[in-house]
Amino acid sequence: MAAMAVPSASAKPRDGKNFPIEFELKKSEFSTAEELTTYSDVTRYNNFYEFGTGKDDPFEQAHRLKTEGWTIQVIGEVHRPQKFDIDQLLRLAPLEERIYRLRCVEAWSMVIPWIGFPLSKLLDAVQPTGNARYVEFISLHDPEQMPGQRTAVLDWPYKEGLRLDEAMNPLTLLTLGLYGEMLPNQNGAPVRVVVPWKYGFKSAKSIVTINLTEHKPATSWNLAGPSEYGFYSNVNPHVSHPRWSQRKERRIGDFLKRDTEMFNGYSKWVADLYRDLDLSKHY
Repeated sequence: MAAMAVPSASAKPRDGKNFPIEFELKKSEFSTAEELTTYSDVTRYNNFYEFGTGKDDPFEQAHRLKTEGWTIQVIGEVHRPQKFDIDQLLRLAPLEERIYRLRCVEAWSMVIPWIGFPLSKLLDAVQPTGNARYVEFISLHDPEQMPGQRTAVLDWPYKEGLRLDEAMNPLTLLTLGLYGEMLPNQNGAPVRVVVPWKYGFKSAKSIVTINLTEHKPATSWNLAGPSEYGFYSNVNPHVSHPRWSQRKERRIGDFLKRDTEMFNGYSKWVADLYRDLDLSKHY
């Protein structure tokens, strides 16, 4: 196996797991060379409201989540609707380590070595129809396993969405691991998406359904606060959140704030997607 970022033993989470298959890890041209956020911070400082609204709630509560036998169905405007288990996903396309910046809408950020493959590989396998324009992601709804769902903080299950061209962009990662191991429960196990040029809440976790649609899907945070959380939610230092500026961010582990980059520094690969869109209106 090729060299990859490996966590320190002292920071290992309570339920981190090794990959069940051997693979040669393909390095990615999209990876940043920035210093990684520590494994401890990545796995212990999270927003995952299914387990609670505190940053440490996911680490404390996600041991309840049972991922054995997990499947994800891909349905809707596709010629070949399919259901995949995790072993099938692991063998669908070569896995890559993608070291991405993550920018939270709350103005903090991390650098995380994810493991996965382009979501486009999965979508190609199900063959979108000519009517497919959007991709909806639906997360698990199970209040017994996810105690945060016993509250009405959001309209459950968690839902997110992308335009089809955004989903097909090579940066959009179907993610199965981080730091050389399978995704810990608190980071969205066993399968999530990572969309690095958008605020973190756009990257749906613990996905059970991917639904291709003709019409724009409703999304959880946009329903909760439409004036604060737009459908696009691209990282944009020029458009403030109604309650705070987005011009700067605090990298977890750093003391001083840094400037936030347009599209989180991924303009080279995604700016053309929005060349005809007024991003001050379509935030």
